[in-house]
Amino acid sequence: MTEKLNILVWNEGVHEANNQPETMAEMYPNGIHGAIADGLKGFYPDSGITTATLADPEHGLSEETLAATDVLLWWGHVAHGDVRDEVVERVQRHVLGGMGLIVLHSGHFAKIFTKLLGTTCSLKWRNEGERELVWTVKPSHPIAAGVESPIVIPKQEMYGELFDIPEPDDLIFISSFEGGEVFRSGVTFTRGKGRIFYFSPGDQEYPVYHQPQIQQVIANGVGWVAQPGKFREAPSVSNAPRDWFLQAP
Repeated sequence: MTEKLNILVWNEGVHEANNQPETMAEMYPNGIHGAIADGLKGFYPDSGITTATLADPEHGLSEETLAATDVLLWWGHVAHGDVRDEVVERVQRHVLGGMGLIVLHSGHFAKIFTKLLGTTCSLKWRNEGERELVWTVKPSHPIAAGVESPIVIPKQEMYGELFDIPEPDDLIFISSFEGGEVFRSGVTFTRGKGRIFYFSPGDQEYPVYHQPQIQQVIANGVGWVAQPGKFREAPSVSNAPRDWFLQAP
């Protein structure tokens, strides 16, 4: 992939600093955001790939930063409520205007995701380090290009149905777990002019983001949601007179 993009990987960074510093230092020495960014560099070597965390000024999501961002990747888990509402509204505006958004793993509960989708985005979960198989169910989709099926994840947190999301535009991946549960693990949505991809594999307790096939999916997702050089204004609503079609040209 050679397209030049401005890619921002956002991670709340709480597990790295507070919750599991020793485990995270061993598994993700540069943080989850660093691992995701490093995985993307091989696919987008000429792109600008940066990271930001909750602790950064304006959470690293200032107006200037978002205006220059083609794709925002979002990883959150235990600090969704700490994301300021005005920042969420800012991100929403940019997504509606055409910025691509990729929401990862427990980011399903992120304020920006629930705001854009309009549902609880809740799901079943169990964390016993089970094997996950990620099955491709729409191989024609660009996000599935070059991805083996199934992707085998040796240990992962279980996410299961019901996943309370609206009907997705595309259902690309379905995961199955040792306990018998299944989950819609790769889905897309369109909101305004923006494209959204949700992909669930990738927990803070397991080195999932180091797996090449997971990196491939995320990179494909970046390429699909990106719309560089276009718009960046939310769709406007015309208030033309009701009988405009009767008026002479």
